[in-house]
Amino acid sequence: MKNLYKLSFFFCFLAITPCKKSFLDLSDPTKKSAEKFYQNEEQINQTVSGAYSSLQDHVNSQYIFAEISSDNTTIQLDPSDRGQTDRVEAFEFWNVTATNVNIADLYNQPYNALYNINYALSKIEGVTGIAAQKKAQYQGELEFMRAYYYFNLVRYFGPVVLVTEPFVNASDAFKTERSPETAVYDQIIKDLTDAVTKLPKKSDYSGADVGRASRGSALGLLGKVYLTMKDYAKAKSTLEQVLTLGYSLIGQYSAVFDTNNKNNSESLFEVQYQGGNNLGEWSSFIYTFAPRGSEGAVTGFPTSRPQGWNIPTRSIIEEFEEKDVRKAVSLKEGYTSSGGTFVQIPFVNKYNHPHTIAGRTDDNWPVLRYSDVLLMLAEINNELTGPNDAYQYINQVRVRAGLVALAGLTQETFRAAIRHERRVELAFENDRWFDLKRSMTNAQMTTLLNAHGQAEKAHPSVDRSGVPFAPSDYKFDGYEALYPIPDRQIFLDRNLKQNPGY
Repeated sequence: MKNLYKLSFFFCFLAITPCKKSFLDLSDPTKKSAEKFYQNEEQINQTVSGAYSSLQDHVNSQYIFAEISSDNTTIQLDPSDRGQTDRVEAFEFWNVTATNVNIADLYNQPYNALYNINYALSKIEGVTGIAAQKKAQYQGELEFMRAYYYFNLVRYFGPVVLVTEPFVNASDAFKTERSPETAVYDQIIKDLTDAVTKLPKKSDYSGADVGRASRGSALGLLGKVYLTMKDYAKAKSTLEQVLTLGYSLIGQYSAVFDTNNKNNSESLFEVQYQGGNNLGEWSSFIYTFAPRGSEGAVTGFPTSRPQGWNIPTRSIIEEFEEKDVRKAVSLKEGYTSSGGTFVQIPFVNKYNHPHTIAGRTDDNWPVLRYSDVLLMLAEINNELTGPNDAYQYINQVRVRAGLVALAGLTQETFRAAIRHERRVELAFENDRWFDLKRSMTNAQMTTLLNAHGQAEKAHPSVDRSGVPFAPSDYKFDGYEALYPIPDRQIFLDRNLKQNPGY
């Protein structure tokens, strides 16, 4: 979607952030009544566009929880500013607690968005003057987004509060309980199965509608859900339907992320951003990821002050095979300063493209890509029958990367090959944490991450400027595969129980 409407939604999820009494005071002439708002197609379209806009808030910080927490990325410490020690740094070192403000954001933002989605879904059926097919599309889009939020929530937290209808009374928000993971997955599957029947194909969108969730988006996410549940048969039949919808790999890996090539033939779904203007829809990932002190050497704007988050680790740098064209696209191992000196601090380069206004980039964020579908099918076929029927999928991805096709692997060595291929193909797209959890046992994940932590302690990927490691740094316990429920939620709702270990 080329334009997203920034809406001030009329409600907040009371279990998360209690509203002040005046927030719903309808005597205030500056506030619209939600009951009067949902009256026509234009207003419904604005509501759905607002839901898309909330996805920006969600993906802006996902690198903290799905990349920094894994072996893919680390942080560039600033010895003069230790304010992030118990915030972002806690995810790098697996020192996350229930009081972490980023955990609160990770939990709260989806529920705020879900409340608005649930409310819109409760109203849309009664709106007249919308063609049935268009109404179904809007419902499918909202169901897709609800499923996406819950899929992330259940993978991050395990059992979570499952709400699919607006609360009748505010007090009900303080009487919720965590639903079992099976119930959450059932709802995700229900939403996505319904969305598949209601959403048009990607090719049916045009103009300002390009970038909306499509049938391929829903099928791709549903296939990933089934794979996560290890229901390989359903994952296979679901993802094979994506193969018939006209998606294809782009010849050059770099073109996948080019801002002049958004929503291309490889894109099943990406969160839309628009830079170069004052509309408030821009992204700024490269300013977050570029090394501290690089100023304009990376961003192109000398006055910029990059943050040095999400720095590639030595582990991910070494993971790329020789001649893999994806490495130069995904990361750089350093930059040349304004004085002509090469500074060996790596950074994520995948979202680094020319832009016209400092801090306002045009990069979309990829959520689902066709190469992901191919790699999922390779993983699924290997699990079902071994590697013979899986090579056709993984080798499409490898050949595009300039690498030789695989052959002669056992089922177990193919599993390792898939983990490798997903790591480099989807590097810095917020998949690594979930891939580790899905493809490894908890014990295997614990062993891998602790070995990574010891390697970082012995030879840090980025110089720490004399800051010593704390004794608790890089000690991963198996229970940390799930994040803690924020302490404030447990305080507000005594029915909620904390995850074990926290």
